Amino acid sequence: MASLAGSAAVAILLSAWVLGFTTRPLRRFAAAANRLGVDMSAPSLDESGPREVRLAASAFNTMQRRLKAFVEDRTRMLAAVSHDLRTPLTRLRLRAEFIDDDAVREKMLEDLAEMEAMIGSTLAFARDQANEEPMQAIDLNAMLGKVAEDMRDAGRPVGLTPAPQPLPVMGRRMGLRRAFCNLLDNAVKYGGTAELGLSRGAETVTVTIDDHGPGIPEAEFDNVFRPFYRLEASRSRDTGGTGLGLSVANDIIRGHGGEIRLSNRPGGGLRVTVTLPVGEG
Repeated sequence: MASLAGSAAVAILLSAWVLGFTTRPLRRFAAAANRLGVDMSAPSLDESGPREVRLAASAFNTMQRRLKAFVEDRTRMLAAVSHDLRTPLTRLRLRAEFIDDDAVREKMLEDLAEMEAMIGSTLAFARDQANEEPMQAIDLNAMLGKVAEDMRDAGRPVGLTPAPQPLPVMGRRMGLRRAFCNLLDNAVKYGGTAELGLSRGAETVTVTIDDHGPGIPEAEFDNVFRPFYRLEASRSRDTGGTGLGLSVANDIIRGHGGEIRLSNRPGGGLRVTVTLPVGEG
């Protein structure tokens, strides 16, 4: 019996070792895929091990390089086109000044001003995409507290209910700051005020932004994240919006492995819920 038990124990240990050895590359691939979804510049996979594992790691690294080159090329093209459009817009503005009809001239100048604002927003977005800001540990409690304070100093009514404990996330500080500033600007512009709420779960950090505006029809929840999409009822030339703020915020949050959801509050107004993975801290 002792010999049989010893043989069984050895067999179990050997099976566990073989299982771990064969599944370790799969765990590495899963971790690399998760990193790629958050950071396109993540380190390449180590191309070592059995022949099949080396081939798979090489194919994954090649895919990562191609994806990074594709995104960089499209970003450069977007920035170049936006920059080149400024010259003909300047010429059009100068020519519009010579139109005798005051009403026509004002409408043309308004259209040109809107186009210039859209181009400026596109260039800012392209610069942010090209920025190689490193990932770092961030306390979202402290960062959003400073954002809310800065916005109140600028005359924007933004309230904050912080979490009772630090909210650590891994991210790019300037990118996250811009995303939340865009969301708060949107809430204040169309809802009058913004109320920030922060909480922490087991694996995610949650930020809610509530306003007191008219809300958004549920059928438009996905559309408002499209670039340059504006709701006719609330986003006009008079507000100065370009329709890019929510799209930029959504791209930044997704680039950090997070998600943005919209919902209409029962008491009126819109709620924006942002979830991000808990980081080290």
